[in-house]
Amino acid sequence: MKKISSKILYVIILVLVFMTSHAQIDTTITRVYTFNIDEMIAPPVWRTTKLAIERAEKNDVDLILIHMNTYGGMLDAADSIRTKILDSEIPIYVFIDKNAASAGALISIACDSIYMAPGASIGAATVVDQEGKVLPDKYQSYMRSMMRSTAEAKDRDPDIAQAMVDPKIYIPGISDTGQVLTFTVSEAIENDFCNAEVVDKESLLEHAGYKNYEFVEHRLSATDKMIGWLINPMISGVLIMVIIGGIYFELQSPGIGFPIAASIIAALLYFAPLYLEGLANNWEILLFVVGLILLAVEIFAIPGFGVFGVAGVFFMITGLTLSMVGNVGPGFFDIDTSGIVMAFLVVVIAFFIAIFGSIIISKQIFTTHAFGHLALDKVQNADEGYTSALKQYSDLIGKTGKAYTVLRPAGKIIFNDELFDATARSGMIEKGEDVIVHDYQNAQLIVDKVIKS
Repeated sequence: MKKISSKILYVIILVLVFMTSHAQIDTTITRVYTFNIDEMIAPPVWRTTKLAIERAEKNDVDLILIHMNTYGGMLDAADSIRTKILDSEIPIYVFIDKNAASAGALISIACDSIYMAPGASIGAATVVDQEGKVLPDKYQSYMRSMMRSTAEAKDRDPDIAQAMVDPKIYIPGISDTGQVLTFTVSEAIENDFCNAEVVDKESLLEHAGYKNYEFVEHRLSATDKMIGWLINPMISGVLIMVIIGGIYFELQSPGIGFPIAASIIAALLYFAPLYLEGLANNWEILLFVVGLILLAVEIFAIPGFGVFGVAGVFFMITGLTLSMVGNVGPGFFDIDTSGIVMAFLVVVIAFFIAIFGSIIISKQIFTTHAFGHLALDKVQNADEGYTSALKQYSDLIGKTGKAYTVLRPAGKIIFNDELFDATARSGMIEKGEDVIVHDYQNAQLIVDKVIKS
């Protein structure tokens, strides 16, 4: 009887131990860090992803969940995001709400698990330009290699991943139509590019086996949002136009004024966020400053536009371009070449728009009253007792001199070995050409090129 009682007591103890341990497992809470990728893949999205993963690691969460809906975007930003995901020690799942096209497909394949909502799709990763035209094969080759290596890293079929880029890839029963591959939900599940079809994040976690969980939402501070906005390529292009335009207008009206102040502020807003993000290095910013100095020497110290001027423009464009592109290694020139073409185009287009726009505006802004009283327009008549200390300028009207520097349209002309500030009324006047004074406005002589018959 005692032996039977002992056995019963032993069984009861085992049951209690099992129930206690089971209860402990059930009460374990999985912390899930979530953030969205729901816009064009660009530097702001790369910044959000980097911050989210770094904060998730600091908060010691158990899982990272990306809520995705994107048609793609910039290749260099996508490459940086997929590398950050591959290097993460925390498992990363992605929930494709509607679309994971192009760069979005690459990012999704880098995740540990892929889940898709009803009606969602993944694929179509051919590299195209902003007009939707397919880029040359060297870009497609780079994308193919990234898709293959990413799929291999996550034990997915690399041939299928490559077929999402190249329509020439033939996979019997999957990709044999001469079109780039795009999967529906059922096709993605069938070919191991999706774990399951789910309707929301909660059903995703339940399917993955997580019963008790809590979401930790990624939130950006006001500073983070501002930096993310400033590093957008479009905003960077606008800032470049303000920088160049401010310098141009300041050269037309000597002295420290509004144009140069606007240029300095725009330069700070351009370089500071890129520097904080680790994109712009000290030497890249120094290149831009050296370019400014060389350009100033060319304009103020050396007549014409020669080596110093060309070198100055080259250094300025180089500094602005490289500051937009991140480094991929510790070396001096370990630059992410995948994004340098796009950065160069942004800088060059903004640079020339600023130059030509400034020339057009400068010809109009002080010769019209459409902008109100931007210039002092009170007449100081001689019969009221006013006299001019610069009467010699008005006396030069109608007289002929020579261009001492190139007038583009502003520069210097010379009369009887004396230099005067002047502006060409139209076009550009080369150094040494004869000029005739047409008018005197805003402390400058207005001149025309003498046409020789």
